[in-house]
Amino acid sequence: MFTHFLNLLATIISVASLLIVTYGALIAIIQFLINEVKRFTGGYSTTNIRKLRSVFGTYLLLGLEFLIASDILKTVLEPTMTELIILGGIVVVRTVLSVFLNKEIKELEADTKECDNK
Repeated sequence: MFTHFLNLLATIISVASLLIVTYGALIAIIQFLINEVKRFTGGYSTTNIRKLRSVFGTYLLLGLEFLIASDILKTVLEPTMTELIILGGIVVVRTVLSVFLNKEIKELEADTKECDNK
């Protein structure tokens, strides 16, 4: 019974992860298209693209964190080497994304401060 509950919980968390990433992708696509329309009206900005990457990266990270939670539950239920490798891979990808996203956000903040001072 408890195993069935944990398996169901892991599946629900996996679906939530997919929904978060899909939602973030939709927002990113809409913002990208809006920015591209601004290219024709003269309001295009590479800063908007960097902000877009930052926002989308945040959704990706959140989705990956949910996936990690789901994989931890699955690994507890079936601690196979395959599950451990998948979990390790997801943790590595999330860490790399987090490092680069944080770097991007700091650079964006620095660029914004420079533009504000001019």
